[in-house]
Amino acid sequence: MKNNPFPYSDDHKRYHTWNYYLRHTYHSKVFKVPLDAGMTCPNRDGTCGYGGCTYCTAAGSGEFAGQRSDDLMSQFLAGKKHMKAKWNGMAMPYFQAFTNTYAPLPVIKQMLTPFMGMDEIPAICIATRSDCLEADKIAYLHQCAQTKDIWIELGLQSVHDETARVIHRGHTFDQFYDCIQRLSKTKLHICVHLINGLPTEDEAKMIESVQVLSTLPIHAIKIHMLHIMKNTEMARQYEQNSFPLLSLDEYVNIVIQQLEILPPEIIIQRLSGDGAQCDLIAPRWSANKKVVLNTIDKEMIRRNTWQGRRYTASL
Repeated sequence: MKNNPFPYSDDHKRYHTWNYYLRHTYHSKVFKVPLDAGMTCPNRDGTCGYGGCTYCTAAGSGEFAGQRSDDLMSQFLAGKKHMKAKWNGMAMPYFQAFTNTYAPLPVIKQMLTPFMGMDEIPAICIATRSDCLEADKIAYLHQCAQTKDIWIELGLQSVHDETARVIHRGHTFDQFYDCIQRLSKTKLHICVHLINGLPTEDEAKMIESVQVLSTLPIHAIKIHMLHIMKNTEMARQYEQNSFPLLSLDEYVNIVIQQLEILPPEIIIQRLSGDGAQCDLIAPRWSANKKVVLNTIDKEMIRRNTWQGRRYTASL
């Protein structure tokens, strides 16, 4: 775009959007179809804890995934049909709900094999945790990546172990770092999730999480605001002793600072979250995704800034 100093943009965006990456990689609109593979989580079944992360819903962050009672291919075809009504493009299976490598390897192979054989699918996304990617699973996924792009999405939320204990994440940053190093030796694409506004975290801690990630061999990042959702442990904590949540302006300011210190090559898969609005307690402003993204865009233009503006390799 004229007067836009950012190279990875076909429009007014000043960061490396997921849509830009997909269109320039596959020369088509590509949309994710969220799936529920019937998994659980080691932080729920007692392996490393019970109840899951304090912010996580009973659906395991898969509110928009297919029906667990349906087989995966039925979920995919139904989701693809629904998406096709809105967009003309290619469909990408997204194993979203819970932890999708938390199963024996034969189960994971059974889960992926039908989709690996579909030429019209450009890539597959798998949401998981860094403590659920043993060597045999990474080796298999690397083998899959020889013929189809495989994205591994790791829920980190924060690099700070103190925060991890508060939100009951169930694994340490060292475990995450080790997993990143092992994944980086493969053809797998790595996306990391962060949440801004977690309890005990100030602006400096949120920015530090991105500073750390900017030094790691990852390909993409997801950032969104903390959602207080009904029937979660965090909702109970919030109702008993409400803690401060970021305003829209505070969130936008932090996100822009985070973008400024990221390498421009890192793909920004999202800067806002999608929680079921009927279950969202706070902050209510986060429910309007378009307003959040437009505010970020306008403020970046006003500041004349862009992703990577303050990035240095020495961070």
